[in-house]
Amino acid sequence: MSKGSPVSPSLMATKPHGHAPAAASNAASSAVQGTNNIVGPNNIVGPTQMTGSQAIVRSLEELGVKDIFGLPGGAILPTYDPLMASTMNHVLVRHEQGAGHAAQGYAMVTGQVGACIATSGPGATNLVTAIMDAHMDSVPIVAITGQVSSGVIGTDAFQEADIVGITMPITKHSYLVTDAQDIPRVLAEAFYLASTGRPGPVLVDVAKDAQQAKMTFSWPPVIDLPGYRPVFRGHAKQLREAARLIAAAKKPVLYVGGGVIKGHASAELLELAELTGIPVVTTLMARGAFPDSHPQHVGMPGMHGAVSAVTALQQSDLLITLGARFDDRVTGILNTFAPLAKVIHADVDPAEISKNRVADVPIVGSVKEIIPDLSAAVKAEFEQNGTPDLADWWTFLNNLRETYPLGWTEPEDGLTSPQRVIQRIGELTGPEGVYVAGVGQHQMWASQFVKYERPHSWLNSGGAGTMGYAVPAAMGAKVGNPDRVVWAIDGDGCFQMTNQELATCAINKIPIKVAVINNSSLGMVRQWQTLFYEGRYSHTDLNTGHDTVRIPDFVKLADAYGCVGLRCERAEDIDATIEAALAINDRPVVIDFVVSPNSMVWPMVPSGVSNSQIQVARNLTPVWEEED
Repeated sequence: MSKGSPVSPSLMATKPHGHAPAAASNAASSAVQGTNNIVGPNNIVGPTQMTGSQAIVRSLEELGVKDIFGLPGGAILPTYDPLMASTMNHVLVRHEQGAGHAAQGYAMVTGQVGACIATSGPGATNLVTAIMDAHMDSVPIVAITGQVSSGVIGTDAFQEADIVGITMPITKHSYLVTDAQDIPRVLAEAFYLASTGRPGPVLVDVAKDAQQAKMTFSWPPVIDLPGYRPVFRGHAKQLREAARLIAAAKKPVLYVGGGVIKGHASAELLELAELTGIPVVTTLMARGAFPDSHPQHVGMPGMHGAVSAVTALQQSDLLITLGARFDDRVTGILNTFAPLAKVIHADVDPAEISKNRVADVPIVGSVKEIIPDLSAAVKAEFEQNGTPDLADWWTFLNNLRETYPLGWTEPEDGLTSPQRVIQRIGELTGPEGVYVAGVGQHQMWASQFVKYERPHSWLNSGGAGTMGYAVPAAMGAKVGNPDRVVWAIDGDGCFQMTNQELATCAINKIPIKVAVINNSSLGMVRQWQTLFYEGRYSHTDLNTGHDTVRIPDFVKLADAYGCVGLRCERAEDIDATIEAALAINDRPVVIDFVVSPNSMVWPMVPSGVSNSQIQVARNLTPVWEEED
C-alpha cells in the first residue's frame, strides 16, 4: 500500500501472518477470517443489544486492548460513560497530543496497536501531530474521535472539524462512522489495517448520534477488505538474484532501517549478518535492531552518523537494504549517494521500493520472512561458489573506526558536557532500559552515546522530528512495559511543549525518569546559527539554565507536578544524580542537567551537500574525498 494513500473502505484483508505479535492485531485478524456469533476473548456469544458507545468499548476489549490514552469532551462523552466499567485502563492525559504520543510509545515497546481517544474539533486536531508522527515512522496506532451528530455534519456546528479529511494524507485509512451497527466491523478493520503490512495510524471518527443509538452487537464481525493484500514472502527468483549479488560483492553493506524493528526481525538479521560477515549500519530508526557491541556493527549512518557508517555506504558496491527508505537524512544529495553501489531493496511497502533510489533487485514482503529466505539462498550460493573474501573491505572500515571514533570535546566555558551526561545515563541504566528522546541535539547524542543492544529500547520521532515527543511517549512506554526503567532524554525546548503530562504520570503512578539536557537554548538551531549564520542567535535563547533567574525553574516545576526534582550542574555530580534518580521508583523524577550551550553534534553532513562532505569536530573540510 502506498504510504500516503488513503485506503478504500472496501479493501480486502487476507489472513495475517503468524508472526503478528500483538494481542490486538491477533484479535482483529480473527475477526477478519471469522463469522458472527463465535466466542470471543470475553466469551460473548450471539447478538446483544447495546448502544454504539457500549459497542466501542466492547469491541476494544474484544480486540485485546488493555490500555488507552485519552481526554473526554462533548462529542465523545457518550463513550466515556461505559468506559468507567471497562476492563481497560484509561489514562487521562492533559493534552490530546500527549495521548497520541503515549499510544506511539506503547506500541513501540509492546509491538501491539496503541490506542488513543479524543473528542471532536480541537480535541481531534490536537491528535494530528501524533498521527502524522506515527505515519512517518510506521507506528501502529488507532485514534478514536467523537464527531458532532450526523445531522449537523457540514454545517460548521460547535466543535466540528472534518478530521477524516484532515488526516486522510497521514493515515492508512480514516473512517467516519454514522451508523452504530458498523462500529464493531470498523474497529476490527482499523486494528487489522494498523498492524499488518506496513504498520501505521488509522483514525475512526464516530458521530455522536451513532454512539447514542441502539445496535445489535456480536463478535467477531464479518469484514471484507477487497484490494488490501499485504505481501509477506519474497519472490524466490529475486531472492536468488540477491544472493548472487551478495556472493559477488567486494564492498557490501547491510543497510538496516526501522522496518526491521517493526517487523520483529532482529534475530533473523543477526543470523544473516554472521552468515555473510558483511558490515551492518543501523539508521536512527533502527538503533538496537543489531547490537552495538557486535564487531560487524559499524555505526549509524546519516546526517550525524559515524564516519565509518557514512563512508561504508558511500564506498560500497552493494547495498542490502532491509526495511529502510533512502531518507534524505541518510543519503544527503541523493544523486551522489553510494554512486558505485548496486541495490537490493526489501520492504513490505512496495511504494518505497525504487521511490528514491532505483533497486536492482526489488523484494516486496515482510523482512521477518524475507531475511531467513535470503539467508537460505546465500548459503546455497556460498556452497556452490565459495564464500567471498571481505578482508580488504574490513581493513578499510576498521581503520575508519579507529581514526574517527565517536567522541566529544569538553566545553571551554566550564559547564558540563551534555554528551557525558547522556553516556552515563546509558551506562548506569544498562541495555535493558528504554530510552526515549525528543528532537534536536540531545536526540542525536542519545542515538550516538547510549549503547543499544536490543530492539525496542530506543524510541524517537525520526521522520516527523516532533518536539515534545519524549515525555508522553516515555509515559506510554512505561505503561506498556512497567518493569523496565524508562528515560525521557529531552531538551529544555522540547520539554516545555508537553511537560504537562508529568501530572498524568504522577497521578497514575507512572514513574518515568526525565533528563532535561538544559543548554538554555534551541540547541540544534543554535548550532546551525553558529556554523552557517556567523553566530547570529536569532530567537534561540530560552533563559532556562545559565542565569540566576531560571524561567521556568525545572526543579520547582517538577515539585509542583508531584515529581522529584533534581539539578546537576557539575560533572563530578553526574553519576550520583543519575543513581539517585534510578533509586526512586514510586514517582516520576525530573533532572535538570545544566550543560554547555556551545556543545555541538559531530560528525555532521550539512544539508544540501554530498555525504562525501562529512565533517568532524570543528574541522570544516571533508574527512575523506570520493574516489575518482
